[in-house]
Amino acid sequence: MNAEIIAVGSELLLGQIANTNAQFLSKSLAELGVNVYHHTVVGDNPKRLKNVLHIAEKRSNLLIFTGGLGPTKDDLTKEIIAEHLGETLTLHEAAFASIQAYFAKTKREMTPNNKKQALVITGSEVLPNQYGMAPGMYLQKEGCVYILLPGPPREMEPMFVHHAMPLIEAQLGAKEKIESRILRFFDIGESKLETVLEDLIDKQTNPTLAPLAGDGDVTIRITAKSRQQKDAQALIDQMEEQIFQRVGNYFYGYGQTTLMDELVKLLEAKRYTIACAESLTGGMFQSELASVAGVSARFLGGVVCYSNAAKITQLNIKEETINAYGAVSEQCALEMAANVKMQLNADIGISFTGVAGPDSLEGHSPGTIWIGIAVKERPPKAFLLHLAGSRNGNRKRTVRYGCYFLMTELNQASPH
Repeated sequence: MNAEIIAVGSELLLGQIANTNAQFLSKSLAELGVNVYHHTVVGDNPKRLKNVLHIAEKRSNLLIFTGGLGPTKDDLTKEIIAEHLGETLTLHEAAFASIQAYFAKTKREMTPNNKKQALVITGSEVLPNQYGMAPGMYLQKEGCVYILLPGPPREMEPMFVHHAMPLIEAQLGAKEKIESRILRFFDIGESKLETVLEDLIDKQTNPTLAPLAGDGDVTIRITAKSRQQKDAQALIDQMEEQIFQRVGNYFYGYGQTTLMDELVKLLEAKRYTIACAESLTGGMFQSELASVAGVSARFLGGVVCYSNAAKITQLNIKEETINAYGAVSEQCALEMAANVKMQLNADIGISFTGVAGPDSLEGHSPGTIWIGIAVKERPPKAFLLHLAGSRNGNRKRTVRYGCYFLMTELNQASPH
């Protein structure tokens, strides 16, 4: 089965939103063993969409459309495809009832054009939309499979995983089980990771390895095929062990987790509380920490002390420390971490001070960062970073390094 992913929407061509749907679908289809040879983006134009359809049918036998299922006049995906296939549109009563229930629940008036979202191509298998209004569709005609999905990722992704993927698997008649596992690494670049694992990548057959650079970290996807799920998992386990022998010290989690997610899990496991003192990051660490569900029992609070005066008055940093060493210093970072820990009676204090950029500060170049960590019953430590990037890029990476360094320290500390 050869697939083509067709995104419909002029906003994609104008650069107003990114086409993350295509990325998600390509990764999902790869795990099914489906070849994706083409990505196409077309605007909300009937003539151009018809042209795309004609081209795609000549080179692919699985066409997946995202977008254009909404209530407005420029949402024309199903209308054009129905016309192209010589089919009509009919009202799907269950979908229409769901739309009506939504408006009743939110106490909003339902305008007549919303009924349009409940129209489906006659003869198609309807894919329920559990997170929105417009249902999806799956139909097969003359050797080609057509799948229509909504544009918003929060609607499209669960619809594809729970409803479209099983239909594709049935169409494939696959006898082999395909299993994947994603490993996440930090503080190692993609090029270094690939170099260390080069022989495993070159020899890959089953399982396969796919390194991918992300936003500040690197992932490896291991994919294995076998007739039995447990056998595929065993192949992945063996490959994972080989990878961990070489770069296991950079590993921090599986799947779609983040450094902050893993940090909160570790805080909970050790039952440690944390307080934060932030200068250059301006509360960014605390904001990300507070975004993780269940953190309230671990996160006590913090201080944003951007200026030297705030460091002195709000955090009781000694004037002698600032005068002798400056705010961008190991001494200041250590004192900030220890003081915020003491002031909030926390088990851990973490601090961030440095130069985000673009200008230098106290003779230090942009990207010079100190992170202080004070853990209960252990001497405080400070970590020096030399980052290269934009101002906000440096701030975001500082937060990630704060998570990484703190996780490293906590993994060496004993629980209560």
